[in-house]
Amino acid sequence: MENHLPLDSVFHALADPTRRAVISRLVSGAAPVKELAAPFAMGLPSFMKHLHVLERDGLIVTRKVGRVRMCHAEIAKLAAAETWLLQQRALWEAQTDRLANYVENQMPGSTTDAS
Repeated sequence: MENHLPLDSVFHALADPTRRAVISRLVSGAAPVKELAAPFAMGLPSFMKHLHVLERDGLIVTRKVGRVRMCHAEIAKLAAAETWLLQQRALWEAQTDRLANYVENQMPGSTTDAS
């Protein structure tokens, strides 16, 4: 079995809707923590825990600019997850294509049956 440890951390981080919303926002550009936290009905300490998970799992990078902490999405980590998902989709589609081919061409009573 393949080792998917880097992907494990990505999917762990994306398992929470708050963290997915943060990533969705950061994909369009960097933002300060205060702006990111504004849409969520939670205290800043709770929100910071979400940012910590995203940063620990490599999906965002934060840096202090003066008195403001800015957050940036790490697109490469998201791209790795996307690549894995696309590979899985290709496998699933190939399997369903083979099943459809079998049903259409091999099953008794199919329209291509010569009898």
